[in-house]
Amino acid sequence: MNLAKPCIDVGLYCREREAVMDFWQTSVGLGFEGLLKLGGGAQQWRHEMNGSILKLNHRLDPLPEAPPAGYDGLIVTDETVDEPVTMIDPEGNRVTLVQPGFEGIDQIAIEMAVSNVDEHRAFMRRVLGCQQVSERHMKWGETSFFLSTATVPARAQGAALAAPGFRYVTVQVWDVDVEHEAALRGGAAEGMAPTTLGETARISFIKDPDDNWIEISQRASLTGSLPA
Repeated sequence: MNLAKPCIDVGLYCREREAVMDFWQTSVGLGFEGLLKLGGGAQQWRHEMNGSILKLNHRLDPLPEAPPAGYDGLIVTDETVDEPVTMIDPEGNRVTLVQPGFEGIDQIAIEMAVSNVDEHRAFMRRVLGCQQVSERHMKWGETSFFLSTATVPARAQGAALAAPGFRYVTVQVWDVDVEHEAALRGGAAEGMAPTTLGETARISFIKDPDDNWIEISQRASLTGSLPA
């Protein structure tokens, strides 16, 4: 993919917005970037994360109970820690702070529980254009992904998009229509066809081999005017 930003964003749905947001701001130290109103009583509280954005999504309608997605945890580089520090937010989401360079992590890393490491690694290379660092370490731009099958038995494929926890990642590209079509040709499943959100962004969703959601975004603030 032709990336408009080298850092991958992470989407998190929460129920108790104030408690979760306080954790990520106070305990993790993320800076609040801004509020994006999504319509229908849904809001996205955006936080800067070493070039990536943590999207804290909250909506008025109750979130359904659903199996967790494959996005198992976050690792965030932080020069103030001397050794890895693992914390759990108020809704059970795991984050670990590490020194830059720890296990080859330059920015952030996303820990993924997958059903088949070989299949997922091939998908990330072929469809997403990721680089392989080691058997389980992939890089998409500057963002690392660590693949593991350790927690898969407790999970179910076909996880819902709008449910508690880490639910999707977002890649920023120059042309969402081109990249979406190329991903489908490469073997990705379609989650949602490209659609334009006002003057903010044009987005689509694809799914990986375990049905995890991946948002492809053409954000006007990065790429300029959007297609009509």
